[in-house]
Amino acid sequence: MNLLGLGTLAEMSPVLIGFLVIVCIAALIFIVLVSQFLGLYIRSWVSGAHVGLVELMGMRLRKVDTLQIVNSRIQAHRAGLHISTAEMESHYLAGGRVQRVINAMIAASKANIDLPWQIATAIDLAGRDILDAVQTSVNPKVIDVPNPSFGQPTIDGVAQDGIQLRVKARVTVRTNIKSLVGGATEETIIARVGEGIVNAIGSADDYKHVLRNPDSISKAVLSKGLDANTAFEILSIDIAEITVGENIGAKLAADRAESDKRRFQAEAEQRRAMAVANEQENVAKQAENRAQVVLAEAEIPRAIADAFRSGNLGVMDYYRLRNIQADTTMRESIAKPTDGAKG
Repeated sequence: MNLLGLGTLAEMSPVLIGFLVIVCIAALIFIVLVSQFLGLYIRSWVSGAHVGLVELMGMRLRKVDTLQIVNSRIQAHRAGLHISTAEMESHYLAGGRVQRVINAMIAASKANIDLPWQIATAIDLAGRDILDAVQTSVNPKVIDVPNPSFGQPTIDGVAQDGIQLRVKARVTVRTNIKSLVGGATEETIIARVGEGIVNAIGSADDYKHVLRNPDSISKAVLSKGLDANTAFEILSIDIAEITVGENIGAKLAADRAESDKRRFQAEAEQRRAMAVANEQENVAKQAENRAQVVLAEAEIPRAIADAFRSGNLGVMDYYRLRNIQADTTMRESIAKPTDGAKG
């Protein structure tokens, strides 16, 4: 028989031998490929979340993480979620986190929260952490106002009596799944609550009233509906700390008085400068008038000489004029007070 088999093999054409070799190689490659997905295929089949071998091979060609898709498919099936392999693969190719979305949907289902696949994937693709959002919706979180990481230790407000109050608050929120896409983030909640606290303090007539009733701040802030158009629902606002700061009203009054003082001093200095300027102008006018008098007195001898030449003034008239001038000079010297009289 061996001789017959060798003879038969020897009698086969080279073309047939080549074909058989190609078939063997193809079968070997197929077995190698199938063996890569056989474990995942058996796992999905045993778990009831069937994923075909052809689907697994197609995922590999499309560079999809088959292990993640199969595990997510098994989780969803066990949790009673009806999500197809194609939907998961599509979300993966879009850049989504399939495993995290499935975990979030399972958590939402256990908590009786309505979270469809379309909304969950939209939230995930928007860059929000869908699993953290569901956990926050089930287990509310506390936000500090103000946020210490922003460098502001307290929210400062001034009552109508001018006393400053420094407040720290804690806001309890839970995620609003329906408005998570497009809704404002924690920073908006912090800003709105801070604004509400300042407004509530500023509306108080007396800082003592705020110290006696800190819950008045919480009630005033909650009544404003600060969680509108945000990704959260405010459950409560609790005043954690409230302290008395500076007397801002007195400080402002002192600053205003100091400003008025400087203004009045400036106005007084302006008036003094104007008075000095007027005095100097008067001194200049007096000097100008004395100069005119000197010029006029310089004309007197010339007029007297002209009178002598024209015969209008005689010698006796001239001496009488000189006597009158001497008498006037004597009277002026007598009228002036002496140094002893001044003392």
